[in-house]
Amino acid sequence: MTGRTAAAGESPPFPLARAGQRGYTWAVILIQRVRVRWTADARGAPAANARRGLVRAMPLPRALPEGEVVVHDVLADQAAGYKHRDGVRAGDVALTREAGLWLGRDQACIVVDRLPGSAAFPRPSASARLFTLAPGQVGRYRANFRFTGCGCDPSWYYEEWLVHVGHGAVASFGAPDRDVDHRVHLYG
Repeated sequence: MTGRTAAAGESPPFPLARAGQRGYTWAVILIQRVRVRWTADARGAPAANARRGLVRAMPLPRALPEGEVVVHDVLADQAAGYKHRDGVRAGDVALTREAGLWLGRDQACIVVDRLPGSAAFPRPSASARLFTLAPGQVGRYRANFRFTGCGCDPSWYYEEWLVHVGHGAVASFGAPDRDVDHRVHLYG
């Protein structure tokens, strides 16, 4: 998906961009979601050692597409030998749903909420407020989940997430201005 830019004299399609016309300093919203995925068979210490250090901020691609929202999605899957595979998409705020987030605005700030997901544990609840970011700020959200395909397939898999949200263009994700950690013990 590529972003659409407003033609001269045309209002941009998303309120974040329209806010810039009223004097706010809206820039691109940059999201990086890094996920590590593993199966129930890889729950022991040797497998955990193989995953250690994989959930970390990754270098951003040199050229990012234009869009109001840019999502850099990175997955290190056990099935692929934990090799990081990434993709970049740009578009409007609806793109944030694919990363499990929703954006709103409060004056010149963006409000970042976590949407309920399909995890079996922790149980999905209503959307939760993660943080509010002023222009130039970065937020970090960490979480882990246990998933199952469906009732007919009782095989579990797990994911650990590291999500950075930048309100404005950033060269890399370092120390965040806001930090939310929702990691839980998954193996009960």
